[in-house]
Amino acid sequence: MNPAAGNKIRVLVVDDSALVRSILTDLLNADPEIEVVGVAGDAHIARDKIKKLNPDVLTLDVEMPKMDGLTFLHNLMRLRPMPVVMVSSLTDRGAEVTLDALAMGAVDFLTKPKIDIAATLKDYGEELVAKVKAASRATVRALDANRAAATRPRDPGNTLGTTTVTAPPRLARQIRTTDQIIAIGASTGGTEAIKAVLMGMAPDCPGIVVAQHIPKAFSTSFARRLNEICPVTVDEAQDGQQILAGHAYIAPGDRHLVVVRDGARYVCRLDDGEPVNRHKPSVDVLFYSVARSAGQNAIGVILTGMGRDGARGLQDMHKCGSRTVAQDEATSVVWGMPGEAVSLHAVDHVLPIEDIAAQVRKLAEAMDVTKRVHAG
Repeated sequence: MNPAAGNKIRVLVVDDSALVRSILTDLLNADPEIEVVGVAGDAHIARDKIKKLNPDVLTLDVEMPKMDGLTFLHNLMRLRPMPVVMVSSLTDRGAEVTLDALAMGAVDFLTKPKIDIAATLKDYGEELVAKVKAASRATVRALDANRAAATRPRDPGNTLGTTTVTAPPRLARQIRTTDQIIAIGASTGGTEAIKAVLMGMAPDCPGIVVAQHIPKAFSTSFARRLNEICPVTVDEAQDGQQILAGHAYIAPGDRHLVVVRDGARYVCRLDDGEPVNRHKPSVDVLFYSVARSAGQNAIGVILTGMGRDGARGLQDMHKCGSRTVAQDEATSVVWGMPGEAVSLHAVDHVLPIEDIAAQVRKLAEAMDVTKRVHAG
């Protein structure tokens, strides 16, 4: 549902707070390429205004009266799929519900504006505008019957949100260090893309490190949810943590994740430095470190995301002998980061999301065979 060339992006703002509606409207209308065509205080009003105003993008409050945001989004993505940017509170509950919303098809999210800190509104407005513009160009898919059933909201009183899938039993194995590193980076649409890749990995796969653009409160919930459903063990990365086979390490939402070599081991290091490409964690920071520490013993994977963070880092990995994979445009929510990496000739394989895990497994097996041959 991309707006026609030359036309403004038409936005409907849905939030139960009149003050938040006013702030979001002012911030969006300040951009010459965006027009807020309407506001709504609850889902029922929003439903009527969507029919009447035909907006290009919806900003949607997670928690609203009469009908909660998840239920409304679930119905919307089944019956009239459109780009939605969720606006959520920075709490454990807000994180869980927002991750459910992304699973249902919301393009992106941002936290509620800090109304009492006027100095932060300029940066917040820039982020809001960027996400709405990216959403207007995003690929949005309707919830089919299977996804609709899998993401059906539970009762409002249940704080766990939507129905969940139980992880297959993990194979008993010895804890062992990893000989290879799989590095994954993503942004817009990345929570579902990362889940798809990790769900397809073997329980004894090489150690995996992940940088996803996400706030701290959300990265903790994200790692916990992945650990519940994936065949690999998923942790939020800790400083000094050894990287083990069969494990995945998610960068905390307020730190850069760096991989360093310590003798025969790979170790996670967390860096509280300045944002890179306006992000912390930055995919470039992770990929640069993997290029230096692992080189030809690494596989780099760049998934859906707005902007170009990670493209230069993947190029560096490629130059150092790493195998590289990018998600294709057709299955990406936003083909910014992977598209930029492709344009830099930094990618060996461009694949739909459903084929990436199998390709990564194949590359890892080939690297292992090559290492055994050389050792012999």
